[in-house]
Amino acid sequence: MQHLESPHDHAKPDCHGCALVGRRDFLRDAALAVAGVLVALGAAPSLAAAAPLEFVSPLGGGRDEKRYAIPPADAVQIDKENGVILARWQSRVYLFSLACPHQNTALRWSDSEKQFVCPKHHSRFGGDGSYVPDSGRATRDMDRFDIHRDGNDVVGNLDKMYAEHEDAGWSTAFVAL
Repeated sequence: MQHLESPHDHAKPDCHGCALVGRRDFLRDAALAVAGVLVALGAAPSLAAAAPLEFVSPLGGGRDEKRYAIPPADAVQIDKENGVILARWQSRVYLFSLACPHQNTALRWSDSEKQFVCPKHHSRFGGDGSYVPDSGRATRDMDRFDIHRDGNDVVGNLDKMYAEHEDAGWSTAFVAL
């Protein structure tokens, strides 16, 4: 005779005391695990450390203005929710649109080449958002958001985006460090 299990035989434990892992902690731990696997597989530790992509969220701000901590060194961080790339590059901080100026495909950062790359048509852009001539189908530099410094942070106005070929504000849309 076969025993039929009742739904109560596998009751779920009460999770009121369970520790929940936050999204940032999970992403950090996952990135460290990936780096560890890469090192174990023979990748150089510097390459393994550069492999995970850093995502950020604004520290605050209203609907149109977002506040971000200034990275301590040259780095690229992505705020995917707001479509923003925060880049510290050669003593300047920029807030770029995540979208390629050609067809709005999300750009990626190539740490090995120190360039932004469009995965759709292979356009390339320097760390300051400048278009690399004869790469892909883009014809202009990356779009920049209006930005100013406030203490150890930068504040970007996501309602004011400058296109290099259309707006005079594009050339001054950065914070000098």
